[in-house]
Amino acid sequence: MASGTYNADSITVLEGLEAVRRRPGMYIGGIDSAGLHHLLWEIVDNSVDEVMNGHATRIVVTLESDGKTVSVSDNGRGIPVDIHPKTGQSALEVILTTLHAGGKFDNDAYKVAGGLHGVGASVVNALSKSLIAQVRRDGVVYSQSYRRGKALGPVKPGEPVRGTGTTITFTPDPEIFLDQVYDSKLIAERLDIKTYLNKGLVIQFVDQKKNQSHEFRHDGGVADFLDAVNQARGDVRVSPLPFVLEREDDADNIRCHVALAWTEATEESVRSFVNTIPTVDGGTHELGLREAVRSAVRRYMTDHDLIKKGVEIKNEDILEGLTAVLSICVHEPQFQGQTKGRLNNAEVRSLVESMVRPRLETFLIKNRSVGDAIAARVIQSAKAREASRAAASQVRRKTAISNRLNLPGKLHDCDSTNPEESELFIVEGDSAGGSAKQGRDRDIQAILPLKGKVLNAEQAGKAKVLDNKELTDIISALGCGMDDQYDPARLRYGKVILLTDADSDGHHIATLLLTFFYRHVPGLLNDGHVFLACPPLYKVSWGKETYWAADDASRDRALAKLPKNAKPNITRFKGLGEMPPALLYETTLDPARRRLLRVTVPDDDRTYTERTVSDLMGKEPEARFKFIMAEAYTAKDIDI
Repeated sequence: MASGTYNADSITVLEGLEAVRRRPGMYIGGIDSAGLHHLLWEIVDNSVDEVMNGHATRIVVTLESDGKTVSVSDNGRGIPVDIHPKTGQSALEVILTTLHAGGKFDNDAYKVAGGLHGVGASVVNALSKSLIAQVRRDGVVYSQSYRRGKALGPVKPGEPVRGTGTTITFTPDPEIFLDQVYDSKLIAERLDIKTYLNKGLVIQFVDQKKNQSHEFRHDGGVADFLDAVNQARGDVRVSPLPFVLEREDDADNIRCHVALAWTEATEESVRSFVNTIPTVDGGTHELGLREAVRSAVRRYMTDHDLIKKGVEIKNEDILEGLTAVLSICVHEPQFQGQTKGRLNNAEVRSLVESMVRPRLETFLIKNRSVGDAIAARVIQSAKAREASRAAASQVRRKTAISNRLNLPGKLHDCDSTNPEESELFIVEGDSAGGSAKQGRDRDIQAILPLKGKVLNAEQAGKAKVLDNKELTDIISALGCGMDDQYDPARLRYGKVILLTDADSDGHHIATLLLTFFYRHVPGLLNDGHVFLACPPLYKVSWGKETYWAADDASRDRALAKLPKNAKPNITRFKGLGEMPPALLYETTLDPARRRLLRVTVPDDDRTYTERTVSDLMGKEPEARFKFIMAEAYTAKDIDI
């Protein structure tokens, strides 16, 4: 416990951007890969703000060959460089070195903007090892260089130049970030989305690391975006004609673009944006859209007498299979946190609802074939829900065994009832389960062996999932429920660890389990509860030295450490069941010595993740083949 005098001398005052460097997570969410990419999004969004306000048409993003340095250039107005009346500094330097300084706090410079908080550029500057700003304005290119948020000199005018615009080049600070390498796929996907949301915008992405260049432009707007989302997910629409709305209301300072359609998918998928910022946690605009959809569809079904006797239509039935892209622009968005994941403006809910509902009602009436197809899809969903409820009830009856909390009989539970310290190992096979049971720390480690075949949840309906014993045993052991019944407060284990053989068969089983979690218990992944254990594939012994290797490359590195004349003993484990319990604990179970990989779905990477799961695990062999061929070059070890 801290001790000492607490007085005025104890108060620390952080000057300038020092607070950002001291607590970067408060401004960008973290110092991991997501935080690293957030720096780039902030600068890109500043350029997109110029586009949304009619001052720019083209953006060029360049990832340099080191994979760490990026530049963003636009043909907008160019950041002002004249002297700010209050500070006596160049406006460029004020923007790049002062929190809450910018031109987006009133209507004069920007009508709508994603960077409303006025901290984006200065935060990027503070967290960069180096940053160079170049402004094309007044027929001259001005430049200024920074190091870790501090100007290295004044703004300098340079050569004459045509046109206007801004170029920001920066390198994230390795003293701050755990990972300094940018993901070119993620960048390309994010930039592609920006062009869907801004008709006429052209974004060029130059990837010097791969010596590639991509140009994105989508004049079809959100309608094209919806087509791309459906194609990526492998969705089959119940009707080919989508509902598309592009409307602007100057009186309420809101622009609303919507494209939506119903598919055969078993879940709802809404991609929402505010001022082109992805709102991964939803918000009031999504609530307004859902209210409009539920009301319009229910009215259509009622007016046309399409609700069959004995069928109860719930809101979830109407939304099942809905895929939608919602993009709104408002003057003063109230985001939840600087990372802008959720919109909180209360008035937006009713504005979106009132813009969408009457026009969707009219669309359904004018397009009876579409309306009838949607109604049939809703009725199908209601019947499937009732069938799933009955199946779930049957599963609960089957699994109502005598042990505590109705847990699966094959679960070897731990003594602790504290989820924060408890771990569940889902183990491949009975023999491995036996070794794990004997080698575990019984106080905190539970073992659930899988005996039968794990179902591919991507290709199965919910009723079939509920009829699969291996998956229902997992849900029973976890205690948190699945799909809309998921309750994180009931989760019995803080860590859910997949323990499979270190070969291709083991990787396949882990992939099937991750697919199930992704589709039916996504909260486990979103909250960081799922891990992959890393059991060794090889044991390399020489004298008193022992090395454990998870793959061929690790084995080769271990062998390289030995003397040239050494004759080591190399053991390849065919499965976890071959390992003695003590050895399994030492290499894989012991919290002090093991290696775990946390499985997460980054917010900025959800579209790519969705496409990967759909292509790799879905029913379409052609999509799977294309994915494998496209990604084959990344494979390091192939077990044939």
